Amino acid sequence: MQNLNGKAVAILATNGFEQSELEVPLKALRDAGADVHVVSLEAGEIKGWDKDDWGNSVPVDKVLGEVSAEDYDAIVLPGGQINPDLLRVDRRAVEFVRDFDSTGKTLAAVCHAPWVLIEAGVIKGRRVTSYKSIVTDVKNAGGLY
Repeated sequence: MQNLNGKAVAILATNGFEQSELEVPLKALRDAGADVHVVSLEAGEIKGWDKDDWGNSVPVDKVLGEVSAEDYDAIVLPGGQINPDLLRVDRRAVEFVRDFDSTGKTLAAVCHAPWVLIEAGVIKGRRVTSYKSIVTDVKNAGGLY
């Protein structure tokens, strides 16, 4: 990975994020020098899902209401089924993603996380990959799968 010194990255997540889909990017980005914040709906900790049961918790660095799209150079949306489903029904999370998309900066969505992009209305005409169970959702929203 390239040197990301001086770059700020938000990982937007809540309870039920797929463990590896948050922890692996978090470590890789920090190892590359990025200033990474786990951003969530509430302060404290969020609990991961690890394959077939609840996993580890991670501390929340910033609450969604404390940040703006201009604060970050990139956003990562981890998947899992629970996490993006909870985020896509939260108006603040959807607006944050929509606002960030308008900056033209890097927006990464893993696994089921394109659900959030669909809800934000930012997927149409974009090349997108996703978990196989939401391919129809991606295509129906105009994503180029």
